[in-house]
Amino acid sequence: MTGTTLTWQLLRDLKLSALEDAGDGWNEVSGRADSDRATADRTMTAKLRETQKSESAVAALNRLERLSRNFQYVHTETGLVRTALNGLASELAGPQKQLVQALEDAESLKFTVHVDGSVSYPAAVGETLLGEKEAPGGSARGSARLPLDAPGLNEQPGFPGGRFNPNPNAAKAQGIADNIARAVQAAAEIDGRYARALSKLKAAKGLDVTRATLEDVHHDTAAVRSTADTYLRHGVPRDQSPAERKEWWDGLTEEQREEYLEVAPDLVGNLDGIPAVARDEANRNHLPVLIDTLERRGGADAQTKLEALRGIQTKLGEPSKVPMYLLGIGTEGNGRAIVAYGNPDTSRNVSAYVPGLQTKLDKDFVDDTLQRGLDTAKGARKFDSSSAAIVWLGYDAPQGVDVMGRDDAERGAPAYNSFMGGLQATNENRDPHLTAIGHSYGSFTVGTAAHRDGGIPGADDIILLGSPGTGVDKAEDLGVGKDHVFVGAAENDPVTKLPSKQQSVAGFMGLLAGGPTAAYVAGDIADQGDDDLYFGKDPASEAFGARRFKVDDGPRPILDLGGFDAHSQYFTPEKDDVSARNIAQIVAGKPEDIETEEWR
Repeated sequence: MTGTTLTWQLLRDLKLSALEDAGDGWNEVSGRADSDRATADRTMTAKLRETQKSESAVAALNRLERLSRNFQYVHTETGLVRTALNGLASELAGPQKQLVQALEDAESLKFTVHVDGSVSYPAAVGETLLGEKEAPGGSARGSARLPLDAPGLNEQPGFPGGRFNPNPNAAKAQGIADNIARAVQAAAEIDGRYARALSKLKAAKGLDVTRATLEDVHHDTAAVRSTADTYLRHGVPRDQSPAERKEWWDGLTEEQREEYLEVAPDLVGNLDGIPAVARDEANRNHLPVLIDTLERRGGADAQTKLEALRGIQTKLGEPSKVPMYLLGIGTEGNGRAIVAYGNPDTSRNVSAYVPGLQTKLDKDFVDDTLQRGLDTAKGARKFDSSSAAIVWLGYDAPQGVDVMGRDDAERGAPAYNSFMGGLQATNENRDPHLTAIGHSYGSFTVGTAAHRDGGIPGADDIILLGSPGTGVDKAEDLGVGKDHVFVGAAENDPVTKLPSKQQSVAGFMGLLAGGPTAAYVAGDIADQGDDDLYFGKDPASEAFGARRFKVDDGPRPILDLGGFDAHSQYFTPEKDDVSARNIAQIVAGKPEDIETEEWR
């Protein structure tokens, strides 16, 4: 229809299946280009690189890499054409259905629909005070000012256009004419929108995929993504359970999955219940978009997140013995990032670690927090090679005085439970072993999640590290059984010494105003044998009833000038090998081998 004035006859006769067939054809071209790229990379480029070292080999490799980029370009651009055609067919279905219904209504009433969309109606005989009187026939011309799904004026008998007409057919004809006009107008808007997007999908001359070409691909993708937004969003189960989302994803065709992963990765990359490999691909595809958005935004917050996203992008491109999966990414709030080391869908043992105080999407997260996940995965794999470890920054951890409140944990808990439900839904093992890990304020978030109705989905064990309390007074209240709750609390960790609300808030105020040393002093002064902390019973106490495992005491905040070090080394083998080993054994499903420690 593009380039042609749209009439109701064209819309009526349009074969949407032809558009869908054309989309299938472009999808086939896209698939062949991707297959050819893979063949060039794996069977030609890789072998040549392994076996040849001459100058001619280098020249050949350069040509093969150019060929690979060309195949990738064709794959992407033809895939965009496919999505645009599929979206066009999908969106035109509504106006066409509305038109067909209007034509059927006209036929049933024996009205005549003219070429210009006006509707003629016959004369009618009506009752009056003086007897019967014939109302003359006439013609109604439609108005497209109302939305497509608005009721026709035939629901207001006798008042077409606000004027009284004694012929009841007048209002019915007006309603039909309006429906025809609205259907044609809506279809014309859709057609024009997609025509503009398709007109931009033109390849530049030449064989080189240059930087400008890649930027063009980015713009083309954004244009099609915006144009087909309604089509792509339709049916995405955002408000359903992770298990229902998994069922939805499994029911999609390969072509539909490719559309989401390549054109609308933002719709599925953070969706719990989507398999890890698909989430990883979607988020890797969406990462450059987020980076570009932050570069354009500017400002201190954008710069902080931008540095982190670039750091994650660099890590994703580095070789690693433990494969890295990007399960979530976003710039809302203080930033979002969910990173797995090892495939959480194929691993028998999977842990998900929630960081706490001061954590946000910044350089420290990339350099330090992610390393904790990698260390956990490497450690667990020594005891069971089928192990994966996840760092879950899917909420806003407290940054300052907010650490004294429950709001961040209350907001983070349902999000964490949804994520764990997703792991449970997508894991391919019959009975996977899932471990929830909370560090610092993150242990309060995990405790809050565990205390919600139903507990943490799929969780077999819970590990609490450097905890200021979990919001409950007994380990058995966390839903996995007290023998499956494990606690690591260093003697010199200031956070595990903060006083209860009943005693004082001096510890927290010291933490915020004077740093860990002030917090430690304030907490130690207030601590006179009571096992209550700010967020409930001390998890390392006998009254709480969890299994406390051995950790290094860590440097003393004052005498050793250790500051917060004892709070931050639980995961790090180089600084606290016994703690890291105990964590790894629990994650790997070998808790019987941990080194235990007496309660406080």
